[in-house]
Amino acid sequence: MLKGIINYSHYLMKEAVQEGDTVIDATCGNGHDTVFLSRLVGTEGHVFGFDIQAEAIANTRKLLTHIGLTNTTLINDSHSNFLHHMPVDKLTRLGGAIFNLGYLPGSDKSVITRSETTILAIEGIVSHLKQNGIIVLVVYHGHEGGDKEREELMRYVRLLDQHQYHVLYYGFINQKNDPPFILAIQKRH
Repeated sequence: MLKGIINYSHYLMKEAVQEGDTVIDATCGNGHDTVFLSRLVGTEGHVFGFDIQAEAIANTRKLLTHIGLTNTTLINDSHSNFLHHMPVDKLTRLGGAIFNLGYLPGSDKSVITRSETTILAIEGIVSHLKQNGIIVLVVYHGHEGGDKEREELMRYVRLLDQHQYHVLYYGFINQKNDPPFILAIQKRH
């Protein structure tokens, strides 16, 4: 069976991330990926969750508290500023990051991710990823501004050195209404 987009994004993270790793949820949203990552890295690992919307941070905090997960730090800031919030010792165990690009479901659809900050975040994260670490981007592009972000991201990932990174595209091409797709970047060396 082919895996759906979210299931496949989680599968990729499970394959690359180990217990005890540090990981980044670059777009907390409603907290579902943060919970997944928290469980994945275990009590010895740590999740840094970012979102520019206070509502997303509050939603995520509420979900984590309800479930009882404590190995997370939530930051109300852009993912492009991740280095300002992460201690150096956590960066040495950076196993991966996940992004859900677009807008916060059930919220203001004019507040969207932008390729400029997303690419800045990717550039910083890939430079700190451990060998075989991964960045998974779930690209929702069926909204105003989504086409621009999709095109600029595709241009950026195509230019990544194939000797240093594997770049995967995964998506369903026969679905209507601009279905989301995955871009995954795995560090080789």
